Amino acid sequence: MSDNLKQKMLGALAWSSVDRIGQQVVQTAIGLILARLLNPTDFGLLGMVAIFAALSYVLVESGFGQALIRKQDANETDYNTIFYFNIFTSLLLYLILFSCAPFIADFFHQPKLVIITRISFLAILCNAFYLVPFTQLVKAMDFKAVAKVNLISTALSGLLGIIFAIMHLGVWSLVIQQLSYHFFRLVLFHFSVKWRPKWLFSFQVIRNFWKFSVHLLGTSILNVVFNNLYVFVLGRFYPVKEVGFYSQSNKLSETFNYSFQQVLLSSTYTLFTQVQDDNPRLIRIFREVTKKTSLITFPIVMVLIAIAYPFIYVLLTAKWLPSVPYFQLLCLASLFTPFYVLNMCALNARGKSKITFGIEIVKKSLIIISVLSCFSFGIIGLLLGYVLSCFISYLISTFYIKKDIHLSINIQIRDLLPNMVVGGILAILAFSVSLFIAKPLILLTSQLILVSILYILYIRFTQPKLIGQVFGIAGDKIGTFMKSIKERKR
Repeated sequence: MSDNLKQKMLGALAWSSVDRIGQQVVQTAIGLILARLLNPTDFGLLGMVAIFAALSYVLVESGFGQALIRKQDANETDYNTIFYFNIFTSLLLYLILFSCAPFIADFFHQPKLVIITRISFLAILCNAFYLVPFTQLVKAMDFKAVAKVNLISTALSGLLGIIFAIMHLGVWSLVIQQLSYHFFRLVLFHFSVKWRPKWLFSFQVIRNFWKFSVHLLGTSILNVVFNNLYVFVLGRFYPVKEVGFYSQSNKLSETFNYSFQQVLLSSTYTLFTQVQDDNPRLIRIFREVTKKTSLITFPIVMVLIAIAYPFIYVLLTAKWLPSVPYFQLLCLASLFTPFYVLNMCALNARGKSKITFGIEIVKKSLIIISVLSCFSFGIIGLLLGYVLSCFISYLISTFYIKKDIHLSINIQIRDLLPNMVVGGILAILAFSVSLFIAKPLILLTSQLILVSILYILYIRFTQPKLIGQVFGIAGDKIGTFMKSIKERKR
């Protein structure tokens, strides 16, 4: 890997990590406060309409963002065409959803949803206006600017949500939080890029991009529908409170895993596109990222499963304890998701969006089969079926990685196995602490201290260079920061 590309990769990963981890830290803190101030029913109501909002965001973007990133010589006509297409699509979708609000409310037997949907879906319009500036920053690998925008937007919208929750406005605090988040992103992305649209539009741009984007769009639609499928089913056939329990446990399980997925998607896709035609180089980078990813994901996810009871009790209070088994199963389902995402990134970077769309079709088919066959066994049965579907889908993606970049499945598994074993050992040790300590706060503290010490020791002896790099980067950053302070004083 050339020094320039390596620096870009490290910078992209670093700022993507700051972005996602920072957002999740802020969101988690805000979510914990809101969970204590609000009831499971409030989260359940907003969760019922989440599928419609998420689907709209995908339709507005239509996969054109990745197409713009992939096109090496994107020009003003390309950017402006996609900008106006996004706006037109968002207006059309909002009008459709505004008209359908009464039908959505009737489906879930919740009359309140009429006004809730009509207000919350205004975020779709904000989303359309900032997609092109966001894409320009990602294409330039300026993840520092993206991180700043996301962190500020998350913090300000969360603060508004907390204020409304303190004022006892219930579900409306969540609606305001969601809507203001997209509004702040709209303002800050345009301020960061300073890009101004021009009166340029070409249907030929849409046609050219569509050949690549249609498969990504299909994949994204499938992801949105099936990521929200269980909320949809639970909202129709179970009490609103159960939807709230599931939504909260899903949000907690995604606190780490989803953030890591987004880091991988935002940084590795751009990187893989730059080495897409150099197969040996692509394999080296792919394996390196896979190993580093497994070093983080396996221990954390497995330990979260082991400490689920005191974790939820301490963070969310006893009223949320029914969500513990949901949280554990969702974590288990996400165990191989980062590596599935990596596989899909590599295939898409090679222009194989048709293959990734096909893999997603198979995955969603497996989920449908699991829902139909496990529905009679309740929520736990549904989630067990989901776990199995995710694991089989990952195995399928490894087959296509073998076929496309000629990286054998045995090597792919060997790259994961050591850290998987370590994660399992840490989880067992963490759970064993519960045999001796009963009080949740003391138990959770003891578990976290134990696994943290063991994990650091493991990295120290197996990845000594990594520790040195981390301390080196941290030292450089601190030195730069202190130097800037001294210069300001002068």
